[in-house]
Order: sequence, then C-alpha cells, then structure tokens
Amino acid sequence: MAKFKGLTQAEAEKRLLENGRNCLKEEKQKTLLQMFLAQILNFTNAILGAAIIISIILHDYGEAVIMLVIVIANAVIGVVQEGKAQRALDALKKMSVLKATVIRDGETKEISSEELVVGDIVVLEAGKQVPADLKLLETARLMMDEKALTGESVPVEKDENFVPDEKTGIGDRLDLAYMTTVVTFGRGIGEVVHTGMDTQIGKIADMVGQEKEKPSPLQKGMNELSRILGIAVIIICAVVFLIGMIQGREVLELLMTAVSLAVAAIPEGIPTIVTIVLALGMQRMAKINAIVKNMPAVETLGAVSYVCSDKTGTLTQNKMTVVKAFENGDYIDLETLDKEKHDTLIKGLMLCNDASIASDGTEVGDPTETALVAFAKRYGIEKSVTEKSVPRINEKAFDSDRKLMTTVHTTEDGKIISYTKGSTDELLMRCTHIRVNGTVREITNEDMALISNAMSEMSFEALRVLSLAVREDNKDAVEQGLTYIGMIGMIDPERPEVVESIKTFKRAGIKTVMITGDHKDTALAIAKKLGIAERPDECVMGHELDEMSDEELRNRVSGLSIFARVSPEHKVKIVKAIQANNNIASMTGDGVNDAPSLKAADVGVAMGITGTDVAKGAADIVLQDDKFTTIEKAVKEGRNIYENVKKSILFALSSNISEVVVMFAAIAAGFAAPLKAVHILWVNLLTDSLPCFALGVDPNSSSDVMNKKPRKNGESIFADGGYFKVGLYSVIIAIVTLIAFLYTPIKELSTAGTGFSLKNIIDIFSDKQILMQSQTLAFCTLAVSELFHAIGMRDTETSLFKFNHLDNKIMILAFAVGILGQLAVTEIPFLRTIFGTVRMTGSMWGFVLIISLMPLVAHEIVVLVKKIKKA
Repeated sequence: MAKFKGLTQAEAEKRLLENGRNCLKEEKQKTLLQMFLAQILNFTNAILGAAIIISIILHDYGEAVIMLVIVIANAVIGVVQEGKAQRALDALKKMSVLKATVIRDGETKEISSEELVVGDIVVLEAGKQVPADLKLLETARLMMDEKALTGESVPVEKDENFVPDEKTGIGDRLDLAYMTTVVTFGRGIGEVVHTGMDTQIGKIADMVGQEKEKPSPLQKGMNELSRILGIAVIIICAVVFLIGMIQGREVLELLMTAVSLAVAAIPEGIPTIVTIVLALGMQRMAKINAIVKNMPAVETLGAVSYVCSDKTGTLTQNKMTVVKAFENGDYIDLETLDKEKHDTLIKGLMLCNDASIASDGTEVGDPTETALVAFAKRYGIEKSVTEKSVPRINEKAFDSDRKLMTTVHTTEDGKIISYTKGSTDELLMRCTHIRVNGTVREITNEDMALISNAMSEMSFEALRVLSLAVREDNKDAVEQGLTYIGMIGMIDPERPEVVESIKTFKRAGIKTVMITGDHKDTALAIAKKLGIAERPDECVMGHELDEMSDEELRNRVSGLSIFARVSPEHKVKIVKAIQANNNIASMTGDGVNDAPSLKAADVGVAMGITGTDVAKGAADIVLQDDKFTTIEKAVKEGRNIYENVKKSILFALSSNISEVVVMFAAIAAGFAAPLKAVHILWVNLLTDSLPCFALGVDPNSSSDVMNKKPRKNGESIFADGGYFKVGLYSVIIAIVTLIAFLYTPIKELSTAGTGFSLKNIIDIFSDKQILMQSQTLAFCTLAVSELFHAIGMRDTETSLFKFNHLDNKIMILAFAVGILGQLAVTEIPFLRTIFGTVRMTGSMWGFVLIISLMPLVAHEIVVLVKKIKKA
C-alpha cells in the first residue's frame, strides 16, 4: 500500500464541496393532503359535488350531508400507499451508508462512505461492502459477490489487468468493483471513479424514481366507466330539463329532478365496494404467503399475460448443489451412491475446502465450496467431525493462474495424504495415475479422453465442473505426480415445484420469461428443465439488446423466452417491449438490479426471504415463502377476485341504470318523479351495496379459471355479454318499478270509474298522499327487485335451483338487511318523515314481492335459452 498516496485531505474536501456527498438523492414525498385531494378530484365526485350544491340551494340539507359523507368516505378509503418509489430509494440509501477505508495523504484511515470523492483510493478486504464504484488498481484473489446487482449466482474473481471492450456488460467488468457489492475473499485496492447517483446503484435508484405509477386494468375500466356515466348524466339531465321546460314545470322542481337523476346514474357505492373487495383479496393472498402492498395489484395479477422472472433465487434455489458425479469411468447415481465406495471423492472435496456449515445450518464460505460440504453432509459425513480425525497440516491456496487448491492431511493411521481440487484440464496435466475401483494404475490417453468427454457433457449442461486428485506422502503440497479420482458437476438447480407452475401458466395462456444476469448456457440449461425454452434461438444476450431498437425488440419479444447477461436497464427495456404489445407484465426478482423492472412492470413481485430491501420496496407484492408457486396461486386468486368485482359492478350498473330509466320515463310522460333523491341514495348505499359486497366475496368463482386465457389489456368490464346483462335486467327492474309506481293511481281511477288516460294519471298525482304511496311502492319494489337480482347475478350461466344458496352467507345477510331496511323506512315514524314514505299494508307488500321476482324469472329464461342453444 506504500506506493499509493491518495488524495490530500484538502483536495478531498474541495471535491466534496464541488460534487456533493456520496449518497443517493432524496425525492420529495406527497403529503397526506395531496393524496387525499388526488382521490377527491375526479369526474364522479364532480357530479356528486354539483348535486350537493343544488341540494343546499334548495335547502335540502339532509341529502346534501349524505352525499358529502359519501364523497369523503370514498376518498379516505381510496387513499392507498403511493410512496413505493420513495421507499425503494430509502432502502437504497440505507444500503449505501457505511464506513470506508481510504488512503489520504499517504495514510490509511476510516471515514464515512458519504465523504468519499472521485479519486479517493479505497482498500477492500474480505467481508467489506464496496462504498463506491471503483477502478481496481491491485487485486489479490479478490472475489466479489455481485448477485444482488447483476444476478450472477457465484462470486466473481476480479482482475485489475482486465481490458474491456465496448460490448462488455457490468457483470463482466472484472476491473471494476461496484457500490454495495461485497468482498467474499481476498483483498484489493481501487480508485473511486463514481459516487452517489453516478454509481451503478445510483443509476438504478434514478430509474426506480423515474418510473411512474400506472393505473391497473380495473382502474382504467373504472375511470372509463365514470367518464361515460358522467357524460350520460349531463346529457340525460339536459334532455329532462328541456322536456320539463316544454311541459311548463317549475325550475326548482326540475333542479330536484336533476339531482335525483345525477344520484341515480352514479354508482356511489362501487368505489367503496371495490376497495373493500380488493382489501379482502389482500387478506386472502396473505394467507397464501403473498403480501400485497399496492391494492390494485390484487386484480392486476389476475390479468397478466407474461410472468417475467429472475433466475437466481426465484426459478432456482439460489444454492449451488452437486447434481452429477463421475468416478471409475462412469457417472454415479447420486440417489444410490455408496459412500464407502466413493469415500475418497466425497471426503477429498469436503476437506480440500475452506467452507463450513454451522450447527444451525448456516453455510459459511464460497457457494461452490459450501456445495461440496453439503454434498458430503448429504451422505452423513460431517466436515467438523472428519477434520478432527483427519486434520489439515499444510495447504496451497487457490489462485486463478493455477486454478487449483491443495490441502495436506494426516490420516487416522498416521499417513499423510494431499487432496487437490480444481479445473479438470489443469488437474489432468498433473496426473500420472488414476484410481479405478480401488486399484491405482498409470493413467492412459483413453482414460483422459473418457474424463474429458464427461467434463464436456457436464459443461454442455452448464454445470460448474471440479475434479479431485490425491497424492500420498505429499507433506509439501506438491501438485505433480497426482492420482486422478473423479469429478463432480454442480449448478444452482431449479426449484422442483416451479415446473408444475409453469405448466399451469401455459394452460392459462401466460408466458413465463427468464430474465437473468447469468450466462446464456446456464440460463438455457435451467430453462430447458423448467419447460420455459427449448432452443438457443429463444435466448438473447444483453449486448444484443443494446444493438436492437425499441421497435425491433417489440417485434421480436414474443418469440423470446430467455434474456441473459442483462443489466437493470435491459430488464426495464424488456418489460416495456412486452407492454408495448398490449400485454400485462409481471416481473419477479430479488436483487437490487431487479428494482427498476419491478417498478416498471404492471405487477412487481419480490422475494421476501432472499429479496433485498430495495426489491421489496419497489414491488407491489412480496412473497413470504420465496416460492414461484405462490405466484401461480396469487394469479388464480387475482382472476377470481376480478370475476367477483365484475359481477358486483354489472349488478350495480343494472340497478343504477334501472333508476335512471324509471326517472326518465316518468318525467318524459309528464308524471311526478317516482323516486326522491334520498330514496335512490338509500337503495344505492344499502340495498345495492350489501349485495355488491356479497357478490365480491362470492365463493362460487369458476373452478376452471386457470384454464382460460388472460383477459386482454384494456378489456371492457362489459366483455362476454356484459352489455346484454346490464341492459336486460335494468329494463326489467325499471318496468316493475314503474308498474308499482302506477299501481295506486290506476287502482284509484278504477275505483272511481274514471278512464285510464295519461292526463287523468298526471292529475291524480296532484294528491300528495297518493303520490307518497306511489313513490313508496316504487321505492320498495326497486329495492326488493334488486335484492332478488343480486341472487341471480351470482352465476348467470346456472339455474337458481342448482345454486348452493347457503355457501354465501353474506348474501343471505345482505338480503335480510335489505328487507329489514325497507320495513324500517316504511314502519318507523321518524324514518317515514325523512324518506317521505307511507306505511305499507300486507297486500301492498305481497304485490311488491310478487313483481319483484321478475329478475329471477328472466334469469331462468335466459339460462334455459342458452341451454337449448348449446344442445
């Protein structure tokens, strides 16, 4: 270190003032008020606001207060966490604060990493985290764990003499050490070349911060629905106002009618119901170990057509594992391996090793070496126990030039033996003998060819291959005249449960894509085992992506299944190319390098156990068990939730439209308003909302939901017959409500023997008692018919007589509460005053119940017609 003088303290302080501290910039967070206002200021609330103002002008303060409470309640419930990007940046900032060992004025000192400047000389040692991006000046067997940044599953050996070319990606820059990566072995010295937001992790932080929140498919549908309803309200109110003026009605009466129509057209309860259903969906997902942080992600996950996944730790176990072994001229079945017969291979690889496994199962050391210790442990051979009887007395450490490591041990009978492990090619050049079935003989060209072929086969499967040789009486660890024993092949293996999940995704029309920082051969080998890809042409490398335009990638992306050696920028580019083809993309990952793409995806899914704080901060969903299969369960849950939300919305719309039709038809005919604004609010918030909620949690969701293709991005809520359902049932409910409204005047005219002319009906409504009774009958019929309609909406393809009506207890409760509510507003005096209703007789209730069954009669007819058509 004496040759490095470093910056002077004065120069360092000057650069710190000029360039700022070595930390990540902070973004200004939205205040609670800003989030609340964002929820308040929408088209639906604008219409309700106008209705509130008109009610106040007309001194109808009760209705104004009720509508104001609705607006505020919806806004409060709708305020969900919006600080996802800020949380990710906070996590990155937390990761970045550490101490750094630097050389300044020729002296080694420890400073806060935030005080580092470009040009500082930093000392790296095993266990230390890199405090800034460094250009390495000196390395001594320096191994770096870059998994969280690049996705590389094993530590990378650095080399200060490495010369990159223009196509070299960050994962292959052996001459650089990146901020927040960790030194696992060796030491080094580097010069700071980038600090703060200019580092690789700073660029990731910037990418995360720049990604904007995107509305979910359901939010898009709801926004469009609100816009259409709002425009419809304005048109209908204008037409009714014009008709009323032609009819010579008073302006105040028309204003009240406009308020009623506005309230009727807007499904005030839908936002609240959707929020509650999604919140309950979040709870159900939590039970399957999927923690949902961003509420709309509950249903968005059910719409995904692409699941983009990091390889290491998500599709694989994030643990190097011995999966093949070769000895005595043949492969060994690891399931039936005879540990006595292969004792030397197993023990030799375990003892020529600096790793260990603690009593609690924690693995300590290089992943390649811990895999060898775990391999021995699999057959009941403990390293800590064996080392006591076969102690190490000498060693020759691994280095990248020899590609070998040798340890010397004393055996239980006092003999000395050396074990040498490493590159098969290097080892074979130093072997003069081979042991086959316990017999040692000279190694032949045929032996070497057989070993080389086995090595090639393992390498073709992207296995990391290590060979073992021994030599007796080799106290000085000489690596010549060795006896070849055998070889093993290891890999970070696929998670066995992932295969079935990917098959399920295929049936569901969802494509699984592997996006990894690992090498192409390794990625393709794992992808083949998982059923993600079969051919090399389904894989592209990061440097190839650099050469593609966004348009070229968009055109090719549907035929690609593997993206290898990619950077964080590449991952975002891939996700956006998928989205550009009108697909809904989910991204799964656990590393810092995954954070920007997790944020860019429609749904970001992070690993909860192995995931970094940054990844978890950027994601919408965090998997508590780190299992890919949990994504499959969450997708299924998301699809079921959407189906139930859709049922709720179609039900609410048919109810609201029926109210508009009733009001419009009555006003056009010259009648008094059949319903008051407070009646409509009551129906919308009680009679509609509770059944809506019951439909939202309906257990009768389709059992074959994962055998259907995902819904298209931007697909209307009215897809698959939605318009027909809403149109049919809204018209039926409107007709029976108008029948109920006209029941009393027609009965009175019949009793009086007067003709049933339009003028006579209009005139009889001038009797306030008759009008109140007519409005009460219309009010109750509307409410009860909608309760019956809700029962049929549980499954529009199945007869009511085949329903299990007891499995949705909330629907039973909603029906009971709805009936009791109608009884209350007609039987309790002070409620009759508020709602302007009259007391109902038994015969009146009987009439209401009979005609209110019409939606269910229509349901059975529709089901029967569909059945006949299918036959």
